[in-house]
Amino acid sequence: MQTITLTSSKEDIKKAGELLRQGKLVAIPTETVYGLAADALNGPAVARIFQAKGRPQDNPLIVHIADLAQIKPLVTEFPASAKKLAEAFWPGPLTMILPKSDRIPIETSGGLDTVGIRFPSHPVASAVIRAAGTPLAAPSANLSGSPSPTTAYHVEKDLSGRIEAILDGGPCTVGVESTVITLAEETPRILRPGGITWEQLQSVLGQVEVDYAVLHQLEKGKKAASPGMKYKHYAPKARVILLSGEHYVDFVNAHKGKGVAALCYQEDCPILDVPSVSYGRAEDYHSQARELFDALRRLDEIGAEVVYARCPAPQGVGMAVYNRLIRAAGFEVLHIG
Repeated sequence: MQTITLTSSKEDIKKAGELLRQGKLVAIPTETVYGLAADALNGPAVARIFQAKGRPQDNPLIVHIADLAQIKPLVTEFPASAKKLAEAFWPGPLTMILPKSDRIPIETSGGLDTVGIRFPSHPVASAVIRAAGTPLAAPSANLSGSPSPTTAYHVEKDLSGRIEAILDGGPCTVGVESTVITLAEETPRILRPGGITWEQLQSVLGQVEVDYAVLHQLEKGKKAASPGMKYKHYAPKARVILLSGEHYVDFVNAHKGKGVAALCYQEDCPILDVPSVSYGRAEDYHSQARELFDALRRLDEIGAEVVYARCPAPQGVGMAVYNRLIRAAGFEVLHIG
């Protein structure tokens, strides 16, 4: 299959919409990461997403809309809590899990009775959804398990020859996938952290829980209610070990050797004795989120075999960075004091 590259011109957005209406796959930019889009209401088209990504089919997908009016046919209930969150954070990097209607095919919901809905703020994403004339299912446009793509180049590296088109809208500004909150239970609960923080959600809803699997491995036998919960994700080819503690630089320098590299704060790079890749500045959680996935990909480019990653603080947007890194490490964490 030949994959064509589109721009964000009106003509190419129209072309993307035509391809999506035909059941084709198009990678599109959003403010979070690039998404691999298909008509969310077309089961066979959505099934092609799983095939292209090599993604397990029990992993639910998020449905993207470009107008609040598109929600009504997709869910059986839109509670007051959802209305409050929509007013506060939509369009933006927030996904709400709600009871699904029969319009949502099993391929999109992953066999669940709920569906994730998001209203992206990226103008190109919204334009493509409108051009397609249908809500779009759009997980990250990468091979399953690898770091999510924040540029069209990342998508090309993973999916060229596997999908019909890549629409280049420039680099993503948030850099990690959307926050996912379930409203299908009595107490709202974060299933995946992202650009909208726990603190922001609490400021609107009051009590909001954080799922155990956000900061830990999903309990054995438990079904994933959101993307990004169940499997090892976001990982480079190298083995990643997350280091928690105050003596990161000393530990890494003491373990230098062939194939050893560091994934660290920008400030660490000059004082490390191993090849290093920065994923942002210390205490600047937004820069860490924006740069993380590109940094993980660069580790493979420099030939890293074992990567010692500095553990970020799991607060604010840093919770999302921690969530991605602990999964990239396959939950391998060393506490070094």
